[in-house]
Amino acid sequence: MKYYIIAGEASGDLHGSKLITEIKKSDSKALINFWGGDLMSRAGGSLIKHYRDISFMGFYEVFKNILTIFKNMDFCKKNIEEFNPDVIIYIDYPGFNLRIAKWARKKGYKNHYYISPQVWAWKESRVKIIKENIDYLYVILPFEKSFYRDKHDFKVDFVGHPLMEHIPNRKFDKKFLDKIVTISKKPIIALLPGSRKQEINKILPELVKVAKKYEDYQFIIAGAPGRTISDYNFINDISIPVVFNNTYDLIKLSKAAIVTSGTATLETALIGTPQLVCYKSSLLSFLIAKLIVKLKYISLVNLIMNEHIIDELIQFDCNSKKICFFLQKLLNKSNTTKIKSNYIKLYNMLDQGGASKITSKLILKRVKTE
Repeated sequence: MKYYIIAGEASGDLHGSKLITEIKKSDSKALINFWGGDLMSRAGGSLIKHYRDISFMGFYEVFKNILTIFKNMDFCKKNIEEFNPDVIIYIDYPGFNLRIAKWARKKGYKNHYYISPQVWAWKESRVKIIKENIDYLYVILPFEKSFYRDKHDFKVDFVGHPLMEHIPNRKFDKKFLDKIVTISKKPIIALLPGSRKQEINKILPELVKVAKKYEDYQFIIAGAPGRTISDYNFINDISIPVVFNNTYDLIKLSKAAIVTSGTATLETALIGTPQLVCYKSSLLSFLIAKLIVKLKYISLVNLIMNEHIIDELIQFDCNSKKICFFLQKLLNKSNTTKIKSNYIKLYNMLDQGGASKITSKLILKRVKTE
């Protein structure tokens, strides 16, 4: 069969790569065109657009690049028609994917959505669009099933979280730090300033200020997928190594981590490292978000647990002074023990036996029988 997959971010590339692997196990003749990244490329198929060329964060950034976004949509529609897939699989990335799905529905294509848009956070009106244009929706967070089923009368499949396939049984490389000649024997604090250029530019300068105040620790930056060392060059006023392709190993070996809100907060939790969550965007994007986003928390850890498990510093609170205060609190042994105990509860909530495996089998079964 022919599959067209659209993932627009680093996390989508990760989950999409595993989905492709599982599809190929069940369908050896699968032909796959996709929008994604390097991980999906290695899993197989033909890369049409890389996510680093199509991902824009925040309201102002989207507005500024609106013409590019529309051009990408037109190109995507033409490419789908040329490929003529048996099924289109959307992975998160709702602003783009739901518009393509609406067009694809009119053209008669089968629409399967893996990883629900976060309509429970904002734009709940999108549920109507999902119900009208998506044939099947596969959700990865426990509360999403009841959100769709009980509140919106739309049947979905809870398949567990795909990170459970990547992290629990992973073999960590304890020697990878030997490659960094500047490394010391000090305890490590990992810095994850995000995958988007806007996030890095906004958040990393505050983290650099924090690093200057903690001489007893070695700070190391996790270079994001799709980024290069040039994206971090503006921190050359202090010696902070940047490590690529070893993010999980870095988190595992760290005493603590300072993490930009997003999938990385959940990854850090499943690895078991205590963390402090930070987030800062452009002022305009922040003010708009304040008006329309109705959530108690921004980190996936706190949202899933529906409880304040880890501290969050947002926008004006995301400054070096407050980060230092909460980092010191985080490094306290009693707090570390409590956080790790809650991580275990989180782990058990998300394990359903393999999200990508379950999803790929459901997609193949449904496409073949319809």
